[in-house]
Amino acid sequence: MVFGRRHLFHIVEYSAAPFISAFCAFFFLSFASFYMNHIPSSGSLLLCSFILLILSIFSWFSDIVNEGSFRGNHTLVVRRGLKYGFYLFVVSEIMLFFGFFWAFFHSSYNPTFFLNEQWTPDFILETSWELPFYNTMLLITSGFSVTVAHRYIALGKLYGTAKYIFITVLLGSLFLCLQIFEYNELPLDISNGVFPSTFYMLTGLHGTHVLVGVILLFACFLRLLWKHFTIKHYAGFMFAIWYWHFVDIVWILLFFIVYVSIFQ
Repeated sequence: MVFGRRHLFHIVEYSAAPFISAFCAFFFLSFASFYMNHIPSSGSLLLCSFILLILSIFSWFSDIVNEGSFRGNHTLVVRRGLKYGFYLFVVSEIMLFFGFFWAFFHSSYNPTFFLNEQWTPDFILETSWELPFYNTMLLITSGFSVTVAHRYIALGKLYGTAKYIFITVLLGSLFLCLQIFEYNELPLDISNGVFPSTFYMLTGLHGTHVLVGVILLFACFLRLLWKHFTIKHYAGFMFAIWYWHFVDIVWILLFFIVYVSIFQ
């Protein structure tokens, strides 16, 4: 209450979920590095930390959904603040990718004697362009399907919205499967030099974003089935759509900048 009236802002209650999720994420990444370095028993620890991370995030998101959908704490002013916060989050992601693109361009236009003064390095063999092209078509199609889902929810057609969200989730999951298959087929190793390092950082970071986008859209799909969204209240779904379009744009840049340097 402010001056005898109920204020329009949301005072967040104390919660241990962010603290626990941060610790679970730290342990998950630590055990992932152990697993990649073939440390014994790291696989089981990685699986346990991943399960704990998913459970902690689910608990955290459940609190947010309860605050916004059932307790009415996400007023118009609060949703506007969440929107601005998401804008800043996307800007931070843009700057993160910009840094790796800068490293890629710097090394490609100024190859030093460590790279035998050529780009790409001579140890990179000829690779196929088919998998990256298929992945590009998958993400472009998923961008279309998630846009149709946005149109349907704006019209109040929740069944059509759920159907196209599910299609988008399937397309994103197929993209991740093809990306893993491509990693197994590529004659590159991240420790071979600048080009493989920047390549795996850019594509791997993008793959992580696709995974997060798939999780967000699947959560929106479940919330649609549980009737959490209405024609006037679907801010969480809107953020997932923006995030997915950001993923699409980044992958198109990766395809035309990074992969073309391999195929040339």
